[in-house]
Amino acid sequence: MSVITIARQFGAGGRTLGNIVAERLGYTLIDEEIVEMLAREANVSSDWIDDIERKTGSESLLSRLLGRIRPLRKGYVKLAAESKQDYMDGDHYITLLRTVIPRIADQDNVVIIGRGGQFILAKRPDAFHFLLIADFTHRIGFIMEHYGLDEKQARLVLDKQSRRRLQLYRYFDRVDYERPELYHLVCNMNRLCLDDAATLICRLVPAQ
Repeated sequence: MSVITIARQFGAGGRTLGNIVAERLGYTLIDEEIVEMLAREANVSSDWIDDIERKTGSESLLSRLLGRIRPLRKGYVKLAAESKQDYMDGDHYITLLRTVIPRIADQDNVVIIGRGGQFILAKRPDAFHFLLIADFTHRIGFIMEHYGLDEKQARLVLDKQSRRRLQLYRYFDRVDYERPELYHLVCNMNRLCLDDAATLICRLVPAQ
């Protein structure tokens, strides 16, 4: 039973790859939207987390989390393209991530996209960490193709999300997320298709 984290340069295809890997392995995908929704719940507290841990029964942690949070009314990339900043205080957000992501990882058989999972779960022996990179032109093209944006919108989203990712890692006191030694595998998406990258990742994760 394992946990997979996928970090990426925005537009390299991390979420799309995560979907493929999760489907092939029968894992649950934990994407940014879920964590963003958690972060927007201002009343999330340690008491709430403790209450989740005390509950028993067959219902999974993820199901309980999803039952407590509001759905996003806009797609993540569409939201990113807007000028309004809609995120909670950075330190509070990191505290929440450090609390929630290990609880999600404890369920095993999950693929966690972004949100510093490679740092938060760095010491877990059952966690496998992957990084996707690609050049600027490739990432612009990927965003245009997969999210239906024109080039100007794609550039806006890429710039905004790249700056936001750097800011997030500064809250972790880390700006070195591209260091290859942090990961089991770094995938250059200029040279790999999504299916081939997914195959490499699935081969590295122990069979159940």
